Amino acid sequence: MRAEDLLPDHLDQGQFNGITVRKGTVGAFLINARVLADPHSSAEQQRSAKQDIIEALPALRALGLFEILQVRDERLRELCERR
Repeated sequence: MRAEDLLPDHLDQGQFNGITVRKGTVGAFLINARVLADPHSSAEQQRSAKQDIIEALPALRALGLFEILQVRDERLRELCERR
């Protein structure tokens, strides 16, 4: 399956397991995960990235991301598992 098969260009979101998931959710998660892992990111950047990840967790779970992939970073994994 290709990305456009899942969400065609004219759609910005889709329903997956009863949850609305916006295009870019997985990409934003990866960027925020990098911010959390970066020791040079500011406290504000860390706080914002953590909050964005928490808000995205229902969508990421609806997609089944964590059923397929395991988060290697311990701090991020704990964040994703406890919410």
